[in-house]
Amino acid sequence: MGGDLAPEVPVEGAIEALETLPRGVEILLVGDPDAIRQHLGGFDDLRVSILPASQVIEMGEPPVPAVRKKQDSSVVVGLKAHAEGRAQAFITGGSTGAAMAGSLLILKPLKGVDRPAIGAVLPAKVPVLMLDGGANVDCKPHHLLQFAHLGHIYARDVMGRPNPRVGLLNVGEEPGKGNELAVEAYELLRASRLNFIGNVEGRDIIRDVCDVVVTDGFVGNVVLKFYEQAADFILNVLRPVLDPSHPQFEQLARFLDYTTYGGAPLLGVNGVVIITHGDTPPRAVANAIRVAVQAVENRMVEHLRQELESMAGKEARAT
Repeated sequence: MGGDLAPEVPVEGAIEALETLPRGVEILLVGDPDAIRQHLGGFDDLRVSILPASQVIEMGEPPVPAVRKKQDSSVVVGLKAHAEGRAQAFITGGSTGAAMAGSLLILKPLKGVDRPAIGAVLPAKVPVLMLDGGANVDCKPHHLLQFAHLGHIYARDVMGRPNPRVGLLNVGEEPGKGNELAVEAYELLRASRLNFIGNVEGRDIIRDVCDVVVTDGFVGNVVLKFYEQAADFILNVLRPVLDPSHPQFEQLARFLDYTTYGGAPLLGVNGVVIITHGDTPPRAVANAIRVAVQAVENRMVEHLRQELESMAGKEARAT
């Protein structure tokens, strides 16, 4: 029930996803049954069922109190279904704060994770996973190290990068550059067993220099919002001089379209949680469902747990 055009867009996206998903995949649509059935129309598929939820957490509500108070909201009901094993993944286009608060309270963080992070896939020559995308604006060096390990597994299991290259977003490439956070995080990343390539600058994100770029949520959210607006700006500048039906324009539009990547994973919780834009179209919902299916099939959460245990073991041996 979350998003600017819910439940119409989530329902349409679910139907679109079923056209290409394996027969064994089932979708639970969580929310007001009457409203959902209205948008299902005559669509009849045993792989789609409705999980009733009578409440909705609005975008302006304080996330934690709303999650605790509205126990029959679509976010809480959906996350509880995931936690209880009735669903293997949860996708929402509603309040990001509510999705995060609900995930922390219901799914719980994975052992070894202080702060789950939002992973944002940025359009580039080769798409890049950036985290944190805005969940944690104040970070310590070891948080960035955790983000790097979370991003490593997601890039490997979902994005198909066998040995992901991890970069630290900074104001210069040389070691010792940046603020205290960046300098200390650099040393932690350098000492890790990750494929750490060092500092990367903002211009490097689109140059196929790394597969995962790590930063705090304040900088990450600024980069993410700039990316989203820059894509629209570029297309609007080109539209008067290049026919929108021209293959090159269509190719560029697809390249810059964030909906291609299916939403942002919340990494570090005990489950698969994908957060989409509130104004996302049906194809983005469909892509988010496909990403979630891939994460489940590749046992991403299990691999995250193993990665964090290995990281904790190395830290214990070092001390």
